[in-house]
Amino acid sequence: MNRLIIAFLSVITFSACGTTKTVVPASPKTPAPPYVLNGKSTSSSYWQQHVDYKMEIDMDVNTYQYKGKQTLVYTNNSPDVLNKVFYHLYFNAFQPGSEMDVRSRTISDPDPRVGNRISELKPNEIGYIKVHSLKQNGAVLKHETVGTVLEVDLAKPIQPGEKVTFDMIFDAQVPAQIRRSGRNNKEGVALSMTQWYPKLAEYDIEGWHADPYIGREFHGVWGDFDIKLTIDEKYIVGGSGYLQSESKAKNGKKTLHYIAPKVHDFSWAADPDYIHDVYEIPNGPTLNFYYKKDLSKDYLDNWKKLQPKTAALMKFFNEHIGPYPYKQYTVIQGGDGGMEYAMCTLITGQRKFGSLVGVTAHELAHSWFQFVLAFNEAKHAWMDEGFTTYISTLAENELSNNPKDNPLSRLYSSYIGFASTELEQPMTTHSDRYAYNSAYSVATYVKGAVFIAQLGYVIGEDNLDLTIKKFFDDYKFTHPKPLDIIRTAELVSGLELDWYLTDFTQTINTIDYGVKSIEGNTITLERVGLMPMPIDLQVTYKDGSKEDFYIPLQMMRGEKPTSATIIKDWAWAYPEYTFKTSKEVQSVQIDPTNMMADVNKRNNKK
Repeated sequence: MNRLIIAFLSVITFSACGTTKTVVPASPKTPAPPYVLNGKSTSSSYWQQHVDYKMEIDMDVNTYQYKGKQTLVYTNNSPDVLNKVFYHLYFNAFQPGSEMDVRSRTISDPDPRVGNRISELKPNEIGYIKVHSLKQNGAVLKHETVGTVLEVDLAKPIQPGEKVTFDMIFDAQVPAQIRRSGRNNKEGVALSMTQWYPKLAEYDIEGWHADPYIGREFHGVWGDFDIKLTIDEKYIVGGSGYLQSESKAKNGKKTLHYIAPKVHDFSWAADPDYIHDVYEIPNGPTLNFYYKKDLSKDYLDNWKKLQPKTAALMKFFNEHIGPYPYKQYTVIQGGDGGMEYAMCTLITGQRKFGSLVGVTAHELAHSWFQFVLAFNEAKHAWMDEGFTTYISTLAENELSNNPKDNPLSRLYSSYIGFASTELEQPMTTHSDRYAYNSAYSVATYVKGAVFIAQLGYVIGEDNLDLTIKKFFDDYKFTHPKPLDIIRTAELVSGLELDWYLTDFTQTINTIDYGVKSIEGNTITLERVGLMPMPIDLQVTYKDGSKEDFYIPLQMMRGEKPTSATIIKDWAWAYPEYTFKTSKEVQSVQIDPTNMMADVNKRNNKK
């Protein structure tokens, strides 16, 4: 997604008032039989739905309208009988009076890219998807379009384990470019085709996720896509999937045939003036770059310089998360800022080089944290945006000419400043239900990044590295939930961590520990905030020597690997903690690395 965190940080400034632990081997994530997950056939209760799309699309680049035929094979892997299904019709959001339009005009801090623009669209500028016929295994179905959702009554319930085929005929109009999708964006790109087709809603253990499109993120069913796109022969097309063939059609058109296996979305962009560059990485994947040939020389140069940087970013993510599983990745000039899709991203291209690298780093990282680990973004946006912000920040820093000792410090400062306001809401808030866009941005991008970074403080950096890699390997091509990352961290570290997930994501409790007093060689600390944490402590003695101490949190039932002197546990309910040192104390510093999100740093040192 586009880096709202940067815009937020540039506008708002806050003033922010041992022993070695044996790593416990973890057991793999296991789905229900005969379900096979990542090549592992096991006996747990995990299941997920599957869908295969075949679509034939005929695009008229003059009217920005297109006709579509869709054949969809749906496999009900759930233990439930399904009596109805739902489709997303995302383009319907771009109509005056839509929920997206009204929400944008009534929220206190609207996204400036949207504002009141939807309300001013003319009939030939709106977006729509109109479903003309829908059949289930040949039987005609009743259906009703309700905003951005198609409600479908089934001719026959879908039994557990059953496959059914839905055949649909639809037509659609590409809206004037406003948010992510659309035509003729501000940089002159003709078509940014994202969330452009009738998309079956996800059904999982929580039931249907037929959320209206109001302004936030997406959730999709894993499957395979087979797309035949007929378009003006002058248009150059790039996006998801692998091109199988290109053939001439009548009336000056061509037909492009794509397949995209093991994805939960398919997106593309097209323009007659695209340059298409191919950059090969040894042992893959192939990198594609599409950008307008009429860019100024500086911008054109930036797009050339971006290509080896993207390869370096791909290498970083492969090493620090896990192998990118597809054969290609495509960076496309289009859209309204930056947004991730399967095997590709759309970003605006008229940027300074640093900005171009930054947005590419972020969107490319989403290929792991959303397009392989497919979180429900509407409910858990902090996982995909936060984890992506964390890893892309580290990647940019490593590739920088002037790397910082703590590249995450700005994120910590932003979260701490925002936590002192009355605007914060828990990270469990549905993405559309934040009272302020700024509250959403901080909770997802900023606090989400702090969550995973601070997890390293809690369990140790080496354990965090192992946790991220194991999480990716165990849950790739699934829909992980928040508990899955914390259970993975528990299995890697051997520590109890449910308290961390609960307090940091489900509440707005804050961390605040302070040094209360120093008397000779006796130190007393205090817990001021409600959120518990283990404590890293550095003591400077009057003789000038220093000693690091580690105070375990009792409810963790263990300690992280550390070279510090480990002293007795601190039970959360006790507001104070006193211990004695071997020498007279000059000063005490809580959290000398600043990797704990303590909201009041002023009382951390005495």
